[in-house]
Amino acid sequence: MRMSKLFSQTLREAPADAEMPSHKLLVRAGFIRQLAAGIYTAMPMAKRSITKIEDIMRDEINAIGGQEMTMPVVHPAEVWQETERWYQIGSEMGRFKDKNQRDMVLAMTHEEVVANLTRKEIHSYRQLPVLIYHIQTKWRDDPRPRAGLIRVREFTMKDSYSLDADWEGLDKQYEAHYQSYFNIFHRCGIPVISVKSDVGMMGGKMAHEYMYLTSFGEDTLLICDDCGYAANRHVALFKKETSVKEDELALEKVATPDSKTIAELAEFLDIPEAKTAKAIFMVADIPEGESSIQKFVFAIVRGDMDLNETKLVNALAASELRPATEEEIVAIGAVPGYASPIGLPETNDYLPVVVVVDDLIPDSNNLVAGANDAGHHMLNTNLGRDYQADIVTDLTAARAGDICLNCGGSFNEIRGVEVGNIFKLGTRYSDSMGCTFQDKDGKEKPVIMGSYGIGSGRLLASVAEEHNDDYGLIWPITVAPYQVHLVVLLSKKDGGASQEEANLLYDELLAEGIEVLFDDRDESPGVKFNDADLIGMPIRLTVSGRGLEKGQIEFKRRDQKEKRMIAKDEIVEAVKAEIAALHAEIQEKIVEVPFEE
Repeated sequence: MRMSKLFSQTLREAPADAEMPSHKLLVRAGFIRQLAAGIYTAMPMAKRSITKIEDIMRDEINAIGGQEMTMPVVHPAEVWQETERWYQIGSEMGRFKDKNQRDMVLAMTHEEVVANLTRKEIHSYRQLPVLIYHIQTKWRDDPRPRAGLIRVREFTMKDSYSLDADWEGLDKQYEAHYQSYFNIFHRCGIPVISVKSDVGMMGGKMAHEYMYLTSFGEDTLLICDDCGYAANRHVALFKKETSVKEDELALEKVATPDSKTIAELAEFLDIPEAKTAKAIFMVADIPEGESSIQKFVFAIVRGDMDLNETKLVNALAASELRPATEEEIVAIGAVPGYASPIGLPETNDYLPVVVVVDDLIPDSNNLVAGANDAGHHMLNTNLGRDYQADIVTDLTAARAGDICLNCGGSFNEIRGVEVGNIFKLGTRYSDSMGCTFQDKDGKEKPVIMGSYGIGSGRLLASVAEEHNDDYGLIWPITVAPYQVHLVVLLSKKDGGASQEEANLLYDELLAEGIEVLFDDRDESPGVKFNDADLIGMPIRLTVSGRGLEKGQIEFKRRDQKEKRMIAKDEIVEAVKAEIAALHAEIQEKIVEVPFEE
């Protein structure tokens, strides 16, 4: 490709709202352009890289028995209603009506479509196991898209689906994907770890996420260096330090001026934060049959703990959860900054109230809690005596320093970006959609399913995040849009010899099957070299009059500072050898990873 014809241009400045290096560099290098919040165009170079990423996915999924197909982006609502996810998923789902006023869905994922196909195509155990996959557009109306391609609303995903006759078959296909995904990420040049994760809206028995570790990641991971336990903070289990059991003391109302936060309250009363009860106020949409009801949620955790919203969502079986406003807190009869379930009216004119309490609270006596009176708190509050809970469950989030349940070690906290996930769905969709087969004994049994996804755009951004420097991108050979960036330094002094030699070299490289981006523009050497560094192809070749006088061409790897001059009649073989060496470096990173349940 000649840069004079390339349908994109480099930019000197990054977008003002860009935070992550990958976002800044992909925009500046002309790889992506934003159409709307969370909606991007993949420009020609990005499309070439994404195609390579998707071909790597195809290689690895085909190697474990995958059959590629294409399923629709638009689904009739009926299949989502059968599994009840139509009612369980909130505003992230893209819903619309067709011209016949039939409810339709923009695909978030394809479990329902796979289940619909399965009940039509699978009838006997002889047809199992099966592994099908596709690479298709998805839509999730994320309220907070950010970081370029890392968190978007429209995206492309490779999702595969395993169908088995028994749980042992699911285990086998799940573990095959577990390794296959490591292979994909390592071939793309990014290091990842797998962690246990929440099954979320997918449902099922087990899930793992693949995390690319970066300080810019939006997920918090808890790692135990002693035993290797790793989990997303949403589901990380840890040993909770219970309080020393005390006799219940009498309630006492005390003045606590300007003490709206736990820290201010503990300082004012000169007590540890563990002797307080923290109230968090949320509003939840909770499905009930084919409709949903809004409830005001009073969540209570010990003052030294943090609320885990994922655990709260799961406890409520909520489709959506958001923080309550001060007006809403007042509307249920509570006082912002000084609220607790104590003294709340039994009914209000706003929303029904559900009180959800962390399982540490029953064993924590005589906590200080809000008095529902501005500037006042209650001493010695006790669950059961002074207020009741509708739900008691684990609500707290693990943090660095917390104790690992497995071995008693302590957690480290790191940040990461989720680049893939795998789920043991089991019979979650088979049961609701009637996906059965006849086993060898003639009995009808449900098909056992697994689901496995990787977003190709997010993976591209993660590769860019991992491979860059102060000057620009540094693409791994496996996913680089082009293998070689050919630069010609034009000079009137050589009578066009540099241009002619560069044209000949360009044609020769192409004839050898080498992918080349040829900077044939009439620009200064500084502009061309800066753009070459910004765009980040693995190998740069420079044709100049000075080099040709010696019969040489400059050769440089993007990931190395050194340059070397190579005879022009040896340059093509040198390029081929370097490309092979770069591929070998990637191949060394593809190793077997023990499966961690």
